[in-house]
Amino acid sequence: MTVRRLRLWHAVALALPLVTTASLTPMAASAQTQFVVTPVVEKKVSQLPAGPLFWRIENFPTLAAAQAAAAPSALVAEASGKVWLFTLGPAGGSTAGGSIVAEIGPIPAIIAPEYLLRINRATGPPGSKTAMHSHPGSETFYVLAGRVSLATPLGVTHAEAGQQMNGHGADTPMQVTSSGTMDLDQFVMFVVDATKPFSTPAKL
Repeated sequence: MTVRRLRLWHAVALALPLVTTASLTPMAASAQTQFVVTPVVEKKVSQLPAGPLFWRIENFPTLAAAQAAAAPSALVAEASGKVWLFTLGPAGGSTAGGSIVAEIGPIPAIIAPEYLLRINRATGPPGSKTAMHSHPGSETFYVLAGRVSLATPLGVTHAEAGQQMNGHGADTPMQVTSSGTMDLDQFVMFVVDATKPFSTPAKL
């Protein structure tokens, strides 16, 4: 191999990592802007508790303690190093052994042949958002970190870390955005008609 060809080979070899890195950058940037929704726990019930309903969020010392104390309309989950009990019921309640974090409601009422209770975890960097969509029931938020914005035909509402936000009624078009200066992390609580699609594309 001549000196000229050897120098050319070294130049190409040094350039290859730069080309590879540049080609991966747009994909990495795209992945970082995703709004990610992950189902945590759910159950179907044939009927809901009577009267105006609220989501009560409590922490428990152990998973076993939360599961033993859970009512028929409650869901238990482990997340962020804590045990959570989400109970759908009347205002002002409490569960023995738990410490209350928040109470959110009254949630918009629905009537259905069967109900799906679901807790989702939603995360995303600032500026990330969901597509426009609707649910056959109510969607309620509790923010762990960051800031959430909810856009509907009624306007835009916001909640910061440690705050909650009550959702709107069934089939309301909405878009959820991570609108703070740090990554959003939140629980989303649902009471929907279990006989209908959970989420449907929508327009404002």
